[in-house]
Amino acid sequence: MTPQPSTARRTRYAAVAMAGAVIYAVVDVVLHLLPPHYNPISDAESNLAVGPFGWIMNLNFLGRAAMTFCLIAAVNGTGPASGLRRTGTGLLAVGGVCSGVLTFFSTDVHDAGTSVPRISTVEGAIHLYVSGLGFLAAMAAFVSLTLWIRTSPQLRTAYPAALAFTLLAGAGLASLGLAIALAPELLGLAERICLVGILGWAFAVCAAIRRPVTRAL
Repeated sequence: MTPQPSTARRTRYAAVAMAGAVIYAVVDVVLHLLPPHYNPISDAESNLAVGPFGWIMNLNFLGRAAMTFCLIAAVNGTGPASGLRRTGTGLLAVGGVCSGVLTFFSTDVHDAGTSVPRISTVEGAIHLYVSGLGFLAAMAAFVSLTLWIRTSPQLRTAYPAALAFTLLAGAGLASLGLAIALAPELLGLAERICLVGILGWAFAVCAAIRRPVTRAL
């Protein structure tokens, strides 16, 4: 019994994506401990990219983009192609590009005591709209890919986790809209719930992809 060459490649991509998801989360947490001290409950994650340590968060955005494309490579190396998989990975690519773009356009940090996102510069407008597009693209990608996973012999066991994280990301995205309209003091919490769903989905699916597939010679 020997590993298939395609299996070795996809497991490497999956391992890198898993590491990327963990590193992204750890960096996000650490940055909250550095000045300026943003509130993770009320402040948008993008605020971490502004200030003396903002360059670290900008690198983290690039890391999330790289993680996304490793995830795409791992998924594309698993099982036969299908319409759902092509749609999902295409939408994931949009989300990955959006994450990279955020690096070059800083958000407009709101005034103290005001949590509602507001636009005061062109750069801030680009950041806000690209960020929104990235979240929506990732959400649509996970819906498509979770449906594909349900029918994939190689990944069917990952379906419960993929579905759970998709629902969590969807709840976070819906909460984000409600927070902007009704409870801006909870905007940061809603965004981070969505991010947990996104990173958790990537980690869980990549963990399933890394399970060895062998064939007899």
